[in-house]
Amino acid sequence: MKTNAIWTLALTFVCGLSAVCAAAANAPKMKMTTQIPESITTPDSVETRLGTLKFFDGFPDDATTQKVYDNLDFMRGVQAFLNAVPGASAEGLRTGWGSQGADNNQTVIIMENLMDSKSLYLTPNTESIYSMMWLDTRKGPLVIETAPNVLGIIDDHWFRYVGDFGNAGPDKGKGGKYLLLPPGYNGEVPEGYMVLRSPTYGNLSFWRGFLDNGSTKTAVENTKKFHKVYLLSEAGNPPPMKFINVSGKAFNTIHANDFHFYEEVNAIVQYEPNEALNPETLGLLAAIGIEKGKEFAPDARMKKILTEAVAVGNATARALTFRSRLDGVYYFPDRHWFTNFPGGSYEFLTQPGVRNLEGRVLFHYYATGITPAMAMKMVGVGSQYAAATTDSEGRPLDGGKTYKIHLPPNIPARNFWSFVVYDNQTRSMLQTDQQFPSIGSQKEGIVINPDTSVDVWFGPTALKGHEANWVQTVPGKGWNVLLRLYGPEQAWFDKSWKPGDFELME
Repeated sequence: MKTNAIWTLALTFVCGLSAVCAAAANAPKMKMTTQIPESITTPDSVETRLGTLKFFDGFPDDATTQKVYDNLDFMRGVQAFLNAVPGASAEGLRTGWGSQGADNNQTVIIMENLMDSKSLYLTPNTESIYSMMWLDTRKGPLVIETAPNVLGIIDDHWFRYVGDFGNAGPDKGKGGKYLLLPPGYNGEVPEGYMVLRSPTYGNLSFWRGFLDNGSTKTAVENTKKFHKVYLLSEAGNPPPMKFINVSGKAFNTIHANDFHFYEEVNAIVQYEPNEALNPETLGLLAAIGIEKGKEFAPDARMKKILTEAVAVGNATARALTFRSRLDGVYYFPDRHWFTNFPGGSYEFLTQPGVRNLEGRVLFHYYATGITPAMAMKMVGVGSQYAAATTDSEGRPLDGGKTYKIHLPPNIPARNFWSFVVYDNQTRSMLQTDQQFPSIGSQKEGIVINPDTSVDVWFGPTALKGHEANWVQTVPGKGWNVLLRLYGPEQAWFDKSWKPGDFELME
């Protein structure tokens, strides 16, 4: 009896459960009751600068997918331009120097008669004796013997600081032996050298000599006598050096602002190890087709997008350079003079680990040569730079008009000061009838006012009576100026002295 009762109870339970299951299966589906925040959902239609973007319950349709991919490739193209401007600038120098024969470790190009406006360089000066060469460590460590009394810099292929030599370097201007090691070098490092390590095989090396009583002779002779480069393995029998005078030569060292820009960047990626650059930037370049070991060959769609991207990137760089919006970029609240090193960091850092992206573009689009010495504030030592691209009313400087500028008494330059005029298009010296589009305290015949102040005029023709203090400009050309103070005094740093703005002569 007990067994029968248990079986009856079991059958009743199973039959009841089956009925419940059957009823559940036949019941209408219940909707989820979880509240979904609108902030995490995508509407079926969104109006954006790309146009109308459409979705089926969050799933993008064909037209929307194409729009966002085109836009993504475009954004990456623009960012690649802005991030790679330093490297492209270095590549422009490499190829420009190479066009004059400086494509190996034994050839130096030198401006024996100073630099004039015929060659295209980013914002050079007309007072220094420039010497330049390309260094390549693919065959091993390089020994570099330097001349005395120079300001020398070595920067890598992505235009980052490697080291100083000369007056701002460890040899303290006496000259010395440096050893430049290739990427990843872990071999023996002999004693007797000042050691530099670069993350790239290719490196820019340039140094400035100084006029001696108005002559370039001493600086040129010192470079030719003392400057030597050779492989460490050839230290016992170094090959001879070659020096090429390129003063007055017409050649280009400036990176492209069209599609060729990406080809210049691709050349660096193929030339250098991936370890020389961070994965984020290499990933950005790879996203637009620039990747080590692969051909850069964008299809028609991608080339069209990148051609537009480089145009926007160039426009952005020009806005950042000529019309900066950065806090602290202007030296004085009531003047239009600005610094090329916003924040005073040669690494363009606003704080440890935080890059000043706009400041980096401003500098590298306008100038060259990365070293802490250019950014440091040292009273009476080195040089300071102030740029102006507009007049006292904030209007762009016009080559068809005449301007006057006043430098107050006691100009704070222990060694000398100068203005150099540059073409807005090339950021190189403005090409005029004057060989050197500049003026400064070293110019013979310049008129100094009795109170030591100076007035200078800029315009297409000289005003009568002011020919000695005139710099020529070109009608139809925009221009800008760098004021250089060599051996800057305290009055510059504490801002108790400030130059006047460019005043338009009506």
